[in-house]
Amino acid sequence: MLHTHVVTAPTSARRPDGTARDSWVHPAWWVAAVAFLTAIGAAGFRSTPGVMITPLHEEFGWPIGVIGGAVSVNLVLFGLTAPFSAALMETLGVRRVVAAALLLVSVGALLPVWMTASWQLVLCWGVFVGLGTGAMSMSLVATVTGRWFVARRGLVTGVLTAAGATGQLVFLPLLAWLAVNHGWRSAAIATAALAAAVVPVVLWRFHSHPTDVGVAAYGAPEGTVIGPPPRVAGNPARAALTALSDASRYRVFWLLAGSFMVCGASTNGLVGTHFIPAAHDHGMAETTAAGLLALVGVFDVVGTIFSGWLTDRVDARFLLALYYTLRGASLFLLPSLFGDGVHPSMFAFILFYGLDWVATVPPTMALCRTAFGTRAPVVFGWVFASHQIGAAIAAGLAGLVRDRLGTYDLAWYAAGCLCVVAAALCASIRKRSVADLVAGSALT
Repeated sequence: MLHTHVVTAPTSARRPDGTARDSWVHPAWWVAAVAFLTAIGAAGFRSTPGVMITPLHEEFGWPIGVIGGAVSVNLVLFGLTAPFSAALMETLGVRRVVAAALLLVSVGALLPVWMTASWQLVLCWGVFVGLGTGAMSMSLVATVTGRWFVARRGLVTGVLTAAGATGQLVFLPLLAWLAVNHGWRSAAIATAALAAAVVPVVLWRFHSHPTDVGVAAYGAPEGTVIGPPPRVAGNPARAALTALSDASRYRVFWLLAGSFMVCGASTNGLVGTHFIPAAHDHGMAETTAAGLLALVGVFDVVGTIFSGWLTDRVDARFLLALYYTLRGASLFLLPSLFGDGVHPSMFAFILFYGLDWVATVPPTMALCRTAFGTRAPVVFGWVFASHQIGAAIAAGLAGLVRDRLGTYDLAWYAAGCLCVVAAALCASIRKRSVADLVAGSALT
């Protein structure tokens, strides 16, 4: 059964954007700011494995494939947690879920300091950190933008998505420097401390819904009824599974999930996890490679925010087809660009690839929201789960390719081919199929 709580605010008490007349800043912007900070931290937590693969391999002698397997578990749980956390936010509230997730990440980052076996790495990095970061994934962005924004929704989606790149920019060089100069344990301790430090900010300002502070969403029309979306009474896991069952009946869901799986394989799973060790194979210092990967984050901030702006104005299907095509082309060229130093051609790749890193998120989320209405946060959680499954497969297989062939080249070429397939999937989404869902789907 669905329960709602509705409050009607006098139109004289609010501006057209939903702001109380005695307030200068709409509360939505405070919530977006905390969500941005949380996403920055989550990106930093996810960056840790990339700078620790080589140190762990050298200290414990574990094969790269084994360490990549731990990362794969992390990525799978990171994705699979998303739809369940979105449903849990509807019953317990965003603030409680995010605060608990941060504490779980802190514990998962700290415990490996004392590990002695590879299964402990899988438990901490894979399970604890995977579950924690999964609760702060793109489904959180969908929840925040869906509840708090009517105007500027695409742009805010782009900004919050870009926060992941900002976290990578901030944390990667720091973690790499700590791992090289003070050992990988210092990087793990820093990650745990930073996760715990964000909790008080979340408890202070991360309101779950505009109703909590007596306003309408930002940009809501004058006289809009103030009330949260329907809350599911009962088991959040059942709600998430029901959303998957309903969404899976529609072709658009599978096209979005399939293309987003390729997105995960070609970003987090392959480049995010293996770029640093691949560059190290060619004689490049790890700190230099980490700096290049962080530079991807610089351009990603620009590319993703611009993509959010475009999503408010351009057909999202066209944007996705273009993004995947360009990404595939850049991955085909990457094997020829590695060297023992940084050359202009590598900088060109970093610029080009960085602009495209997660530019796919705003248009994918927009299509999901158009198709599935108020169920979009949970359904997008499942789409995002496919993203992380793709990332996990790529992280594990790329490590095996490196162990067997002594080079990552085959992994880069395979990812480029998959991006071409993803572009075709997005181009095949029929505009009518999305419109039909809006008109007659039981999901909306």
